[in-house]
Amino acid sequence: MSTALPTSILGRTGLDVTRLSFGAMEIRGSRIWDGRPVTDQQAETILNSVLDEGINFIDTANDYGRSEEFIGKYIAHRRKEFYLATKCGCTVVRQDENTDDTPHVWTRDNLLRGLNESLQRMKTDYIDIMQLHNPPVEVTEQNQLVDALKEMQQQGKVRFISISTTLPHLPVYLEWGVFDTFQIPYSALEREHEEWISRTAEAGIGTIIRGGVARGEAGVGLGNVDRWQKFEEAKLDELCEPGESRTGFLLRFTLSHPNAQTVIVGTLYPEHLQENIAAAKRGPLPADIYAEAKQRLDRVGVTPVPTG
Repeated sequence: MSTALPTSILGRTGLDVTRLSFGAMEIRGSRIWDGRPVTDQQAETILNSVLDEGINFIDTANDYGRSEEFIGKYIAHRRKEFYLATKCGCTVVRQDENTDDTPHVWTRDNLLRGLNESLQRMKTDYIDIMQLHNPPVEVTEQNQLVDALKEMQQQGKVRFISISTTLPHLPVYLEWGVFDTFQIPYSALEREHEEWISRTAEAGIGTIIRGGVARGEAGVGLGNVDRWQKFEEAKLDELCEPGESRTGFLLRFTLSHPNAQTVIVGTLYPEHLQENIAAAKRGPLPADIYAEAKQRLDRVGVTPVPTG
């Protein structure tokens, strides 16, 4: 009998989510951000595999190409098996025959348009977590975007309100205390928010981590060569267990952060999904390996931004 995926309570939402979650950006298709082509069969296979393996949290966005459409088409009938997070403020504009652009439009009307479009595409009548898609603080204030999110809640279409954000905006949003969760980038190769993730969790806000495997090792996955160069400079290969991939090590590093409540990892391929699940089930790195990895990363300049 296989072991279950570890879970965590997502802050004050109370949602019991698997610590490994699925990012549906990888099923966006080729028109958005140089995405890989994806067939209906590939989307059906990966989405159902995700649920079959017990992952219960799926993250997408209104501008992730065909992602929401595929979710509605292939797993809407399994809606009770997973929590669903999407993002608003997005638009998709045809750029040319092969490419779409995705400018954000930060108005109440566009946020509500996006919500209703997302509900229709995903064939559901509610979103568990609705996230603003990276607006700067001044835009969120000027355009009263939090009020629009609260309106969605009052309509019964959204359970919890959230924001996908980064420094320097995160501390201000944290101070506001209005968001139920934050989506924040973090991995061994991108440690700027390491201490801020803890501050967020201490405030009772759920922490959803994106970029937890830095898009996979360059040349194997889609990761940035310069960013992954730091893996070699820090000599992290010496800390990997026998047979452990760099991407698997990176995921376990991210899961070692005690406040990384769920870590979004996307893939198009079932074999990569299985690798991610195996790493997640193996669990966090041993404490001494985790501490050593952080020391080595500090030495090569991959460091957190202090909260104080």
